[in-house]
Amino acid sequence: MEKETSVVIIKNVAGVRALLAGLLALGVLSANTISAQSVDDLIAERIKPVGEVCLAGDTCTGNNNSSNTTAQTTADTGGATSGFDAEATYMQSCFACHSTGAAGAPKVGDAEAWATRLEKGMEVLIASSVDGLNGVMPPKGLCFTCSDEDLAAIVQYMLDNSQ
Repeated sequence: MEKETSVVIIKNVAGVRALLAGLLALGVLSANTISAQSVDDLIAERIKPVGEVCLAGDTCTGNNNSSNTTAQTTADTGGATSGFDAEATYMQSCFACHSTGAAGAPKVGDAEAWATRLEKGMEVLIASSVDGLNGVMPPKGLCFTCSDEDLAAIVQYMLDNSQ
């Protein structure tokens, strides 16, 4: 009886070895179907740049519809960056504090709170949004992609909606 058990165990071990060898061979064969060139292409695709830095006046190429574009300055677009949406940016970067009054932020719609700040002048109000205020409001209100002109447009948006 003990001899029969040993034979069964040996057959099972041999079967497992054969199965593993078959799976290994299948893996090696399928791995060889990807050529070294295509692996290099896959790696290059994964690490390619997602964009490029283009300074004002430079001719830039990219994945846009035209083959070449020239970088625009905010002066070219009449103030705020071309395509800038003050309301959408307010909702994304400013709404949390300026809708609730968090940390003393003037609420949009509170004409009196904005009037006292506006008494110092629009330039001071914009400078506060650019530089931050009293260690409570962070510089640029956390809109790090905003130009100074974009921030001025947001301030104007908040003022217009606080009359």
